[in-house]
Amino acid sequence: MKHLFIINPKAGKKPDPAALRAEIDAAMAARAENYEVYVTKAPLDAAEKVRAEAAAGGELRVYACGGDGTLNECVNGAADYANAAVTNYACGSGNDFVRMFGEDAGRFTHLEELISGEVFPLDLIEACGRRSVNICSIGFDARVGTDVHKYTQNPLISGGFGYIVSLAVNLVKGVNCPLRLRVNGEERSGSFALACACNGRFYGGGFNPVPDAEPDDGLLDLLIVKAVSRLKFLTLVGKYAKGRYAEMKDVITHVRCTEAEFESEAPIPVNVDGELETASRILFKVIPRGIRFIVPRASAFARARQPVSSAN
Repeated sequence: MKHLFIINPKAGKKPDPAALRAEIDAAMAARAENYEVYVTKAPLDAAEKVRAEAAAGGELRVYACGGDGTLNECVNGAADYANAAVTNYACGSGNDFVRMFGEDAGRFTHLEELISGEVFPLDLIEACGRRSVNICSIGFDARVGTDVHKYTQNPLISGGFGYIVSLAVNLVKGVNCPLRLRVNGEERSGSFALACACNGRFYGGGFNPVPDAEPDDGLLDLLIVKAVSRLKFLTLVGKYAKGRYAEMKDVITHVRCTEAEFESEAPIPVNVDGELETASRILFKVIPRGIRFIVPRASAFARARQPVSSAN
């Protein structure tokens, strides 16, 4: 088995590669297993490195040392390889995906917990030629989510507050956009504020649109928000952030599906785990059991499921 530690020096909290390397060396010192520490040099470098290591064969465990963007790159590199498993050593700004693990989320900041963790199959979302392990969205939401990084580069702005700043700036630009959508055999056209496809539960620095979304049920939880005024949007965003969509059925539709297709007259931003893509035709499609994911042993998530393998 090989352990591959991917460090993103540009992650939200800008982790110190030298300090992380020392921590990794200490954690692996008592283990007679091969490991490598790799510091990324450019966008998508992590995906290319993970893909190359997985293609070489042999059991591979990948630790994304950064935030949700670093995790997304590692997932994209490992997704097509049954010999590779991924986890998130959470040291980014938002660390939204691991929030889904509730009281065990903090264990993703302890290397030993992950190195000795268990492996479980999780679903993925395919969107714009990229894989997502967490949440994808379009419309106002995507503009806000993908702009967050502009503001969290400021050390005085945390992941959650960065989302609020981005929301305020984009609210001035306008909320709605015309779309055509197809889901579960139904089609509709009109003006919409946003659409959000959930495999995980948290994004945008702590927004929790569908609290009961499961990352391994083979389905997407899709929220579709119809066109609203700026004032109406401000009144509903708090409930949306807390997963209270059922209280706003006049505005928000919740659909469980395996895929959803959207078309726009012009290319629009698409949020894929916080990373920006642009397209005029967007297909969100679930990939059942698309990635092997490492979680701490005896976590609530692990106790409710059967692992596909475990470390010695």
